[in-house]
This record gives sequence, C-alpha cells and structure tokens, in this order.
Amino acid sequence: MSVRHDGRSADEIRPYSFTPDFARNATGSVLAVCGRTQVICAATIQEEVPRWMKVQGVTGGWITAEYSMLPYSTLDRKPRDISKGRLDGRSVEIQRLIGRAMRAVVDLDKLGQRTLTIDCDVLRADGGTRTTAITGAYIAVARAIRRLQSEGTLKETVNPIKTQVAAVSVGVVGGRVLVDLDYEEDRSAAVDANVVMTSEGKFVEMQAAGEESVFSQEELLGLVDGARNALGKLFELQREAVLY
Repeated sequence: MSVRHDGRSADEIRPYSFTPDFARNATGSVLAVCGRTQVICAATIQEEVPRWMKVQGVTGGWITAEYSMLPYSTLDRKPRDISKGRLDGRSVEIQRLIGRAMRAVVDLDKLGQRTLTIDCDVLRADGGTRTTAITGAYIAVARAIRRLQSEGTLKETVNPIKTQVAAVSVGVVGGRVLVDLDYEEDRSAAVDANVVMTSEGKFVEMQAAGEESVFSQEELLGLVDGARNALGKLFELQREAVLY
C-alpha cells in the first residue's frame, strides 16, 4: 500500500494528543491536537437554563456550543466574525453540529436545570477542525461532569453521559479511501465526508459530498468502514484523557 504525503497509510489517523484542564477557569477543558490542527475545547456550567425552556415548560438542562477560528489559525489572517457583524455560515453550521453531537450522548434530564456551554476555539487549522472540535468537546464535557460529581453538585451515582462520541473525516483522494484528511488532502479530495459516531457504533451525523464528482455505494461503505476503524482508536484516547 502506497503511503500518503506525510508518511501515513490510508487507514492511519494523524498523531493525536489531549491536554486536559488547559483552560483552568472552565468547568472542564482540553487542548485537542490532531496533527497540526489545534483546538481548545472548554465546557462551562451555568446553574440556569435558557428562557425559552422556562417559557415552554421544558424540563432538564441544555447543551449549546460556540465555534470560532482565531485570526492567526490559518495561513492568511481570518477576520473575526465580530468585525463583519455576524457569524459566517460555516461557523454556525459547525457549532450547531457540536451541540447536536453532545446532546445526543448526554441525558439532559439527569444534567438538571443547568446550561452546559462548549466553546471550541481553533488555534491552528490544518484540516479536520470540526471533527477535532467534536472529539475534544466530549472530553471537556466528560471532565466537567466529573468535576460536578466530585464537588457534590451531581451525585456520583448520577452520570448524565450515556456513551462517548467522536468524529473523523474521510475522503476519496486519488481513487483511494483515506481517513483523517489534512488540508492538502481535503482540498484535493473527490469525495469528502465527516462522520460523527458513538462508541456503541451508532451514527449521530454523517456529512458526505462529491467535490465536482460522484461516488458509488461501494465507496460510501468504504468511507463508513474507514471512519469506524479510526474512531475506535479515538475512543480509546478519549477514555484516557477523561480519566487523566
């Protein structure tokens, strides 16, 4: 099997590292590093829920997310959204995806009347910022829950987290299915996909699109298989980081 431009095999993820408690003022946080992509994920707990939940009589808590790329995270300076007076469409899409992924694996009733806000800030972007943000966000959330339990805010017997969740990119590049694409591979991919799954093997979301191309059912299944194998490794790394 021929190697990729960075020496990896087709089914090999980039080197990952997780540094817990990176943002000390957050309830739970981690610096998630995937190759040259770096994302700070921080979870903060507030002892209240959004007004719309109170008005509609919705029980339990809420989880929301914000995502941003710092101006120096890309080769060319990326203007802050505030300078444009609005979030760009990509940022809105990604932060909604992060929120959906976390709500899929957390029992909001067990969370209680609290809001858990996840901030994902990209320090450096080299492909896979959204998947790294989701994978790191789970660690931040899990560590925040552990802190609530250790402080007695949540009983140790009450664990709102139902299962793990992580994400990885996959694509068809040069006729081959590759996992965990970096920027160079992503921009030349004929098919690009982001797969969000739980550790139980269930899908939270899958985004797949042909870039000026089409793809077959066989290729789609190849993308799913590649993602599933890669995510198995990420789940192991997550567990280590949560217990660190």
